[in-house]
Amino acid sequence: MNNDSNDRKGKNARSNFIRAIIEKDLADGKNNKNVHTRFPPEPNGYLHIGHAKSICLNFGLAKDYGGKCNLRFDDTNPSKEEQEYVDSIKEDVHWLGYDWEDREFYASDYFERLYSLAEKLVELGKAYVCDLSAEQIREYRGTLKEPGRESPYRNRSIEENLDLFRRMRAGEFPDGSKVLRAKIDMASGNLNMRDPVIYRIMRKSHHRTKDDWCIYPMYDFAHCVSDSIEGITHSLCTLEFEDHRPLYDWFLEQLDVHHPQQIEFARLNLSYTVLSKRKLLTLVEEGFVQGWNDPRMPTISGLRKRGYPPWSIRNFCDRIGVAKADSVVDVALLEHAVRESLNKVAQRVMVVMDPLKVVVENYPKEKEEELEAINNPEDPEIGTRKVPFCREIYIERSDFLEDPPSKFFRLSPGKEVRLRYAYYITCTGVKKDDSGRIIEITCRYDPESRGGTTPDKRKVKGTLHWVSAKHSVPLTAMLYDRLFTVPSPEKENSDFRNFINPESLRVNNKCMAEPFVKNTAPGTFLQFERVGYFFADPDNYSHEKPIFNRTVTLRDTWARISGRGK
Repeated sequence: MNNDSNDRKGKNARSNFIRAIIEKDLADGKNNKNVHTRFPPEPNGYLHIGHAKSICLNFGLAKDYGGKCNLRFDDTNPSKEEQEYVDSIKEDVHWLGYDWEDREFYASDYFERLYSLAEKLVELGKAYVCDLSAEQIREYRGTLKEPGRESPYRNRSIEENLDLFRRMRAGEFPDGSKVLRAKIDMASGNLNMRDPVIYRIMRKSHHRTKDDWCIYPMYDFAHCVSDSIEGITHSLCTLEFEDHRPLYDWFLEQLDVHHPQQIEFARLNLSYTVLSKRKLLTLVEEGFVQGWNDPRMPTISGLRKRGYPPWSIRNFCDRIGVAKADSVVDVALLEHAVRESLNKVAQRVMVVMDPLKVVVENYPKEKEEELEAINNPEDPEIGTRKVPFCREIYIERSDFLEDPPSKFFRLSPGKEVRLRYAYYITCTGVKKDDSGRIIEITCRYDPESRGGTTPDKRKVKGTLHWVSAKHSVPLTAMLYDRLFTVPSPEKENSDFRNFINPESLRVNNKCMAEPFVKNTAPGTFLQFERVGYFFADPDNYSHEKPIFNRTVTLRDTWARISGRGK
């Protein structure tokens, strides 16, 4: 299903500074008027909503300007990378609606080429083998206020450096004993230019190259060279790479190879959320969630399992735009985008979350009838469905109060309300158990009010949803909520784990639904009327007792804040 009613429409999509750069490059004939981008994830975790912004940007720009976008895995650190992550990333990108065609690449595809170019830097006198430990390198690096100190190994001859580097590759030295460093400027104001490490010794089996290599390139070197090899024209990165751009440019200038333009944009920061891979891994490993695809996680797989449609995420990413400065986006805007999308496609059904039995005492005991209900008022073409009605029904317990306040417009003794698609009923009695808890109420119905209208055109203020007790289907509702209780869990002066919402998941096993629900397929979007949007969990689904994940509530905070709800 593809419901891109608000999705980008070619070059008429929302303008931003990156589009302005690309359009100027095209007008100037740069890169032979080609646009070639890439999405370059490291396969060391699952993608999250922040990556979705980058995916939409890179693939979207390539599509809009008739170009190409590669999927490239920057798999240069085998100690943290796994095939599981590669597979999940590919699934996520496809699910979001993008296709890299035959352009699936890996930095590991270029290991031999990367090594040769590193040797070239040595031959040019631009790189050297250093014996300092990692701790010593940090110490020699200096600070933002003080220049660094040159390594005592910095002035080795080209011949000695080549010999040592080749012996590093041959496995003659233990892990951590030597590194290859770029020879740039230990007094640079940019710490990234103070002789950064290019290669390190690491005896870890790689998920693709196995044990072929015992040295691996650092990200900064592999990334820019991979961009160059693939003919990338516009290398889009988040703002934390802005200080790395001089190093990106330096490597490519020294090697005299194709030189893409690196452009930085603000990453997505979302309220009530953490997006640090390290912190997300902590949530998984310490059991705060039930895995990377837990519907409370901001991972793309988690959002998918919760029931976020892919087009709603694309629309959200388009709506927030692309900026040069970091900011925090209110998670309510994401939730609004989901509601907006689901409102147009979700079948309406009636589900009672906390059933209270109602006996319609003047309705014939053996009588049953079918009433007509609208499937989706936003889409009249999908028509109506039949819902059964009989003498005994369930309503929400919260829709009845024995002693209500003055502005309570739902059911109470002597008060009349409308049953959606059915009849007007008036409460005539209350039955309680020994503890005083209400277990049943009795009502009388107006036979002339079928369909919610009466001959005398009288109006009632309260309309309740309901289900037939005889025909109802039990279901389990997984009531997911925000994982954190504060807007900025990463910035508070405390461990982010202290702000985990204990009510982020409540399991409701007592829901009763109209029989239509029993025939829904896994992966179906539904709106439980007056309750929220729900998703038939494709991984844990039984037609005997379906499991539905709450995607989002009906209340739209963002619409009220922005004035859309007026």
